[in-house]
Amino acid sequence: MYSKTNNHKCKQVGWGTLLLLLVGVSMLCSCGAENHVKKGDAFFAIGEYFDAAAEYKRAYSRTKVSEKMKRGERAWKMAECYRRINYSAKAMGAYQNALRYHYPDSSVVLRLAQMQQRQGDYKNALKNYQLFLDSVPDSRAARVGIIGCTMAPKWKNNPTLYTVKKQPIFNARRSDFSPVLAGDDWSELYLTTTRTQAMGDEISGITGTKSADIFRSKLDDKQKWSQPEACEGDVNSEFDEGAICFSPDGKTMYLTRCTYDASYPRYAEIYTSQRSDASWSKPQKLNISSDTLSCYAHPAVSPDGRWLYFVSDMPGGIGGLDLWRISIADGMLGGVENLGKPINTEGNEMFPTFRPNGELYFSSDGHPGMGGLDLFCATCDSTSNGGVRWKVENMKYPINSPGDDFGMTFEGLHNRGFFSTSRGDGRGWDHIMSFECPEILLTVKGWVYEKDGYELPEGLVYMVGNDGTNLKFSVRGDGSFEQIIKPNVDYIFLGTCKGFLNHKEDLRVDTSNVSREYVLQFPLSSLTAPVLVRNVFYEFDSAALTESSTMALDSLVDLLNENPNITIELSSHCDYRGADAYNLRLSQRRAESVVNYLIDHGIPTERLTPVGYGETRPKVVTRKMAEQNPFLNVGDTLTEQYILRIEDKERQEVCNAYNRRTEFRVLRTTYGLDLTPSVKAELNEAKPATPPVSVPLMKPVGEGTEPKNQTEQQ
Repeated sequence: MYSKTNNHKCKQVGWGTLLLLLVGVSMLCSCGAENHVKKGDAFFAIGEYFDAAAEYKRAYSRTKVSEKMKRGERAWKMAECYRRINYSAKAMGAYQNALRYHYPDSSVVLRLAQMQQRQGDYKNALKNYQLFLDSVPDSRAARVGIIGCTMAPKWKNNPTLYTVKKQPIFNARRSDFSPVLAGDDWSELYLTTTRTQAMGDEISGITGTKSADIFRSKLDDKQKWSQPEACEGDVNSEFDEGAICFSPDGKTMYLTRCTYDASYPRYAEIYTSQRSDASWSKPQKLNISSDTLSCYAHPAVSPDGRWLYFVSDMPGGIGGLDLWRISIADGMLGGVENLGKPINTEGNEMFPTFRPNGELYFSSDGHPGMGGLDLFCATCDSTSNGGVRWKVENMKYPINSPGDDFGMTFEGLHNRGFFSTSRGDGRGWDHIMSFECPEILLTVKGWVYEKDGYELPEGLVYMVGNDGTNLKFSVRGDGSFEQIIKPNVDYIFLGTCKGFLNHKEDLRVDTSNVSREYVLQFPLSSLTAPVLVRNVFYEFDSAALTESSTMALDSLVDLLNENPNITIELSSHCDYRGADAYNLRLSQRRAESVVNYLIDHGIPTERLTPVGYGETRPKVVTRKMAEQNPFLNVGDTLTEQYILRIEDKERQEVCNAYNRRTEFRVLRTTYGLDLTPSVKAELNEAKPATPPVSVPLMKPVGEGTEPKNQTEQQ
C-alpha cells in the first residue's frame, strides 16, 4: 500500500515543479550551512571545540561538493577542533578532506603529518613532514617531526627497562588523568576525572564530557586500591578542577580551575586549598600575575618547597605554552621566571612534576617524540656563575607512545608510580597506567620525634656526606623522611627542631647488588621539659649503678657531646614508699652516681648539677602515658593519695614505676659561648624554666626499687 501511494504521488508532480523544489532545497541547505558555520565560529572563539566541531561537521555535510573552497575551509575548521580535543583519527580524516578540496593554507600538510604521527603512521607522517619542509624550509616543527618519526620505530624496537600496565581500578568510561600520590606512606592517589560521577549535570562544550573533578583512591591493608571517590571538602565545583600537586608537608593543595563564561574565552587559573583534618577547604585563587589574559595551570611544587612550577602562555615565553616558576618561600610570592631553553620550545610544554630527588618531569610536543605529548626528564647542574644548566631526555618507549603521555607521579624515591596516556583510545580520552623500572636503590628512612613522645612535623634534617653531599630538608607530617644514599660514602645526619636538642646519626653502607632501606631514629630531647633517661638501674637499696646502665648513660654522654653548649640538672626520683629523708638521701646519691659516670667519660663538671628529689616531685600524666594506660588521665599527678585510691595493685605498681625515674633538664644553652653577660641572660631567659617531665625507667621488679618500709631500708 505504501509503495503504491508514493508512486501515485510522484506521477502527479510536473518536471517544472520538481525543478523549483530542488532549487529551494539547495538554497535552504546553503543557508543552513552558513548558520552552522556562524555557530561553530562562536563556539570556537570561546574554546568550546567539541560543540564547534559538531557545527562545522553539519556545515560540511550541507555544503555541495562543487563548492570546493567552502568545503575545504569547513573541513579545516572541523579538523582544528578535533585536534584540540585529541580526536586524532577524526582530525586526520578532516585534514585529508581539507587537502582534497585544496584548502590554501600549507600548514594543513603539517597538521596532517602530526595527526598521522599520533596514530603511529610514521611512514606517511614522514612524507608529509618532508613535503611541508620543502615549502617551508625553516619550519622547526617539521624538522622535529621528522626526527621523531625516524627515532620512534627504533625506540619501539629497543624498549627501555620500564614496564607499564593498565590500571582498571582508576579508569572509568571518560578521561582519567594527572594522578598524584600523597600521604606519608604514599597510600593515597588523587586523580582528575570527567567520569559521570563528577559534579554537575551539564556536558562541557570544550570536551563533550562532564567538567573535570578531583577524585581520590586509598590503599587498604591488603595493598589494594579502592574505587576512586570525590575528594573530601569543598575542592570540587561545577567548574573544571584538576592537575593538582601538594606542598611537601601535604597541608596545601595547588589545583587548576577553569571557570565558565558564556561570552568570553576561558582562562585556567591556579588555586590553593588547605587541609583541615580529612577534608579540603574551599579553593582560593593564587594571584601569580596581574596579567588576566594569560592562563596559569598544572602546578608543581619543588621538593624543597621553595618554588611553584606551572604552565602559562604569558608574554615573554618561547612557544605556545611554557614552563615557568615563581618563588613561594616563606609564604610569599616572588617574581615569575621562564625556565627557558632547552626545556621550553616553540611548541607546548605542560604537566610538570617532580621526583623527590629533584628530577623534573614534563610533557612536550615541541621536542622530538613519538607523537602527541611525550614525557621528558630534566636534570640540572649548577654553573660556575651560579646559574642552572638543564639536560633534557626523552623517556622513550614504553613510557611514551604515539598518543599523549603526561602527568607522572612517583612512589617516594622509587622509580615507580603512575602516569596518564591516551594511547589506544580512538576518542582521545586519557587513562591511568602504572610504571616501574628495575633499579638498585639504597635509601635511608628516618623519623624525627620528641623523645618518648610524638612525631615532630616541624623538624629539619641536615645530611652531609664526604662526597660533597650537603642537604637540608623538612620532614613529612609523621616526622619521617626518605633520601637516596650512595655506597662507600660517610654520611652524618643531624635531626633538629626548634625547642629541642639536636640528635646526630652516622651512616656508611657498602656496595650492594640489591635494593635496601636503612632506618634511623632521631629522638629529640626537649629544651624546656625534662627528659627521661631510660634503663638506668641501681643496686638494691644502693646508689651503685649496674652494668646494664652503661648503654643508656653512654647515649647521654653522646647527647651532651653533640650539644656542647648546654648545662643540665641530673635528677633522681623515688616513689612514696620509705621515709622521706631516706628517699631524699638515696635519690641524691643516685643522681651523683650518674653525674660521676658522665664526668669520668669526659663531660666537664661545671655542665652537670646532680639533684635528688626523693618523692617530692611525683610524675604528671602525659598524653602518651594515658594512651598506654587508659585508667590514667592527662594532667593527673601521681601522688601517694592518688595511687592509693586505685584499687588494683598492679595499676598501683605501674604508677610507682612512673615515679621512680632518672631524668635531666636543660638549665642553660650558652655554656662555652663567648657572649656578653646581657646576651647570655637574654638567651637563657628565653628558655622557660618548667618543672621536669619524664617517662618511666621501666625497671625490673625488685631491682633498684625503693624499700617498702623502714625495716627494709635498714
